[in-house]
Amino acid sequence: MDQPATVATRPRVPRWAIEVVETVALTLVIFFVIQSFVAQPFEVEQHSMERTFSEGQYVLVDRLSHLWSPYVPGQVVVFRAPDLTGRDEALIKRVIAVGGDTVDLRDGAVYVDGRELDEPYTFRDEDGAEQPTEASGTSHWVVPAGDLFVMGDHREVSADSRVFGPVPVASVIGRAVLRYWPITALSLVDAPASQP
Repeated sequence: MDQPATVATRPRVPRWAIEVVETVALTLVIFFVIQSFVAQPFEVEQHSMERTFSEGQYVLVDRLSHLWSPYVPGQVVVFRAPDLTGRDEALIKRVIAVGGDTVDLRDGAVYVDGRELDEPYTFRDEDGAEQPTEASGTSHWVVPAGDLFVMGDHREVSADSRVFGPVPVASVIGRAVLRYWPITALSLVDAPASQP
């Protein structure tokens, strides 16, 4: 008597395993989209923003809102370092002026369009004295349209627009909105307007 033909069947993948793989894949896609287009973590690796930020702190950078709300003076931004700095890492600085503004540095103060800025965020030493604002060379700039003039809050140790000039808005990754690590430093990033 002939034996019935048998067909080898592959073991079925359990439904729960398929759901786990789908969930992991979807999570990775969402993470990639959020980090590329919405928000990105950034570690502060410089001293140029002391005391606003300390080295080793982490901030969340908003990459999206500039599409409907342009960068303004007082905000802290993260941007790709200009080529002439020879640095690969992103930099974090404060916006001092925007396209069309004039910036002058004199007698330790910053003037935008002829008005002295009140800058409560700048670094002060143990005695409360402000640090020098002047850098070697230029002390007067006209910020081109589409550019930002940026400076670190710790002026004495900051390489910023005083050194490499205004930076294109196109090089800005986003604005710092939340300090989230260490947890003891958890807070929103203030953006006081630099007003005279």
